[in-house]
Amino acid sequence: MTNAPTALIAEDEPLLALALQHELAALWPELRMVASVTDGLQAVHSALALQPDFLFFDIRMPGQDGLQAAAELADAWPEGRAFPVLVFVTAYDEYALRAFDAQAVDYVLKPVRADRLAQTVARLQAQWRQRQATAAQSSAAPFDALNPVLSQLRALLQSPGASQTQYPLTQPPLALLQASQGTQLRMVPVADVVWLEAADKYVRVFTHDGTEVLLRTPLKELQHRLDPAVFWQIHRGTLVRATAIESVQRDAMGKLSLRLKGQVATAHPALPVSRLFAHQFKAM
Repeated sequence: MTNAPTALIAEDEPLLALALQHELAALWPELRMVASVTDGLQAVHSALALQPDFLFFDIRMPGQDGLQAAAELADAWPEGRAFPVLVFVTAYDEYALRAFDAQAVDYVLKPVRADRLAQTVARLQAQWRQRQATAAQSSAAPFDALNPVLSQLRALLQSPGASQTQYPLTQPPLALLQASQGTQLRMVPVADVVWLEAADKYVRVFTHDGTEVLLRTPLKELQHRLDPAVFWQIHRGTLVRATAIESVQRDAMGKLSLRLKGQVATAHPALPVSRLFAHQFKAM
């Protein structure tokens, strides 16, 4: 850690970003702003390059929202470096705030209010002092400090409350998928699905016989209508039928990948497992 704390803002509204930066400078003069970016992709790139101590991520940004950016960053964050403290910037949304509160994730409301931001800054200052004290007293690997962040992000990603779109939670489980295959609409029983992968505006669906079809329904919506005990999330955009997993491999860098059973494994021999979801694969 450096002597002065550092921060990065990811906010697609320039005036709000300036207001936030101004208020932070007034409340915490020692906090050094290393970058202000306007979308999630820039946020991940800049955060990996600059490794700030604090991140202020707008929850809704073009291309990649703040939650997705935080998840990608956590997955790519180098071992041996403590993960930044996360603060999400959001317009008032009851469901989103409930999700953040449940996971003890701090947030700043739009428009920025100095009194509310002062509470956040006080908490960040306390965490900064605690991190400095821990770093001075212990040489334990900082990766351990990332585990609570991974747990928080997993819960937020799986919560409809913190997503950009609210999906009803009362819909019945899916038994059949209506998928595009060329010029035809194919009815695919969920029982035949091996894995699903988000791809741009579509979801690629792979079945036991190796067939691939496309869905226009967002994976986030589908996920809330699939049994999580049957379909395991192994990446932000990938769900896999647990009984279709043949084995799990770990490479020299410690990254996990899955090998599937059956015909689908021939064309797709290995599926990468995100650090966010690697906790599911531990020897019993």
